Amino acid sequence: MDLNKHSSVVPSFIREAIAEDLKNGRFNYVRTRLPPEPNGYLHIGHCKAFLIDYFAAKENDGELILRFDDTNPSKEGTEYVEAIQADAAWLGIKWARVTFASDYFDLLYEWAVRLVKMGLAYVDDQTQEEMSASRGTLPKGTKWSDTESALKPGVDSPYRNRSVEENLDLLGRMKDGEFAEGSRVLRAKIDMAHPNLLLRDPVMYRIINTSHHRTGNKWHIYPMYDWSHGQNDSMEGITHSLCSNEYIIHRPLYEWFLEKLGAFPSRQIEFSRLNLTYTMMSKRKLRKLVEEGVVRGWDDPRLTTLRGLRRRGVPPAALVEFISSLGETNNDSWVEMAKLEAVIRNELNRTAPRRMAVLHPLKLVIDNYPDDESEELEAVNNPENPDAGTRMVNFSKVLYIEQDDFREVPPPKYYRLFPGNEVRLRYAYILKCTHVVKDDGGNVVEVHCTYDPATRGGNTPDGRKIKSTIHWVSARHAVPSEVRMYDRLFTVERPDDGELEAIVNPDSLTILDPAYVEASVDGFKPGETLQFERMGYFCTDPDSGEKPVFNLTVGLRDAWVKIEKKAGE
Repeated sequence: MDLNKHSSVVPSFIREAIAEDLKNGRFNYVRTRLPPEPNGYLHIGHCKAFLIDYFAAKENDGELILRFDDTNPSKEGTEYVEAIQADAAWLGIKWARVTFASDYFDLLYEWAVRLVKMGLAYVDDQTQEEMSASRGTLPKGTKWSDTESALKPGVDSPYRNRSVEENLDLLGRMKDGEFAEGSRVLRAKIDMAHPNLLLRDPVMYRIINTSHHRTGNKWHIYPMYDWSHGQNDSMEGITHSLCSNEYIIHRPLYEWFLEKLGAFPSRQIEFSRLNLTYTMMSKRKLRKLVEEGVVRGWDDPRLTTLRGLRRRGVPPAALVEFISSLGETNNDSWVEMAKLEAVIRNELNRTAPRRMAVLHPLKLVIDNYPDDESEELEAVNNPENPDAGTRMVNFSKVLYIEQDDFREVPPPKYYRLFPGNEVRLRYAYILKCTHVVKDDGGNVVEVHCTYDPATRGGNTPDGRKIKSTIHWVSARHAVPSEVRMYDRLFTVERPDDGELEAIVNPDSLTILDPAYVEASVDGFKPGETLQFERMGYFCTDPDSGEKPVFNLTVGLRDAWVKIEKKAGE
């Protein structure tokens, strides 16, 4: 996928800052990085950051590094490393090389020892609860800008003034596995009265006696994110560390470490994060949905993981276009899910081939059509793209139409099929309903019609006006299929704030089986998207076998507009 036209992804204030850094000689090259933690799958919230990092480097003939922050072996694994690489590549991102935080464990430890020798780090024996209490906490609802007035000074640890020799000895023994998990940590010695809680002697290393997916059992201490992240940027010569706004308060800590160590001074620049309504960003809650079987896996099309979006048939070009369309802001805000769906719809309208499918079938019999005869009719593949050409569709005496396209007693302004009315069959003929057949329960099971042979292709040589056109599938030639109709997984706009049991939509998946699709769908492979005319955009699912399976990607129009309007009345 060509991403060159989407350079508007990078906010102008970032672009201008990079240009100024190159002009004034602060840096003579541009290198950015993607720093995912390999403890889960990428979701749509990662897209914005990934694309900004990618384009910021690309626009300046720089390079992008994909660096995995593998500092917590109890939650990380190779499965996630491989999945993240595959998903980022599917999005269209290219990187110069892949690195890991664990590549720098030895050097990072050497830097920690340097800080200990400088009297700027010490081993603390307090429990996590004791450290938290002595550091202080913000009253609920306090903004970070108000921390200075809201916080009281912290209390020094009783171990804060250990000698350099004792700290070096304890740190070495921590590394060698002599102590139990939770018994000791290494902390930076900064300022326990600082208004920014993160600078109140933050933890640098904790003891974790767990095998690492790359280093095995070599290490018994692992760096905290705030210790490894900025230092790894420096070690790799990252010029611009681009991240979302929640890291603004972390920046002074990263800069303090780099200043004290005299290390390469990477520059951090923040931007607004992507918050999308009806979307869950919490990895913990997403994992719970998977483990409890609420969804079928990390690639369930109801999830906005990149794997889920891909399986649902969302093209990567639509995600890039969506990020580009968000505009420039440095303030976090919420984007309506309908906006993403509109971008997906526009992209697929341009690219998706058309086919006919009947999802709620009703049998239709053309009484004056020969019993054993069939014919092929020409149909357009994509009216938005003349180069897509045409296809031939089979027509015969018995068809399937949508149940909603017939009413025995039509409501006002209903122009589709009902007794005595005429409709146009798409690409085929004009037909007129004559009578119906009902079952013992009084339900219509067959609609009987006559057709006008002179109207092949929808022509009306006598000039009569037909107000409605419906789609259809030849019963003899139809491909029985399973169609999975997906709705929003959550009933509230901000599901991260709610309890899962109360906010999961029980109707988020409806399986239609059998649905009937025209025969030409046999050539579609899993992952390919098409439009079922008048119904929506669908993607062929990997579960397809003898019977094709299709996932709803997005409807032809936003159905939630009516639902939300009705709820507000």
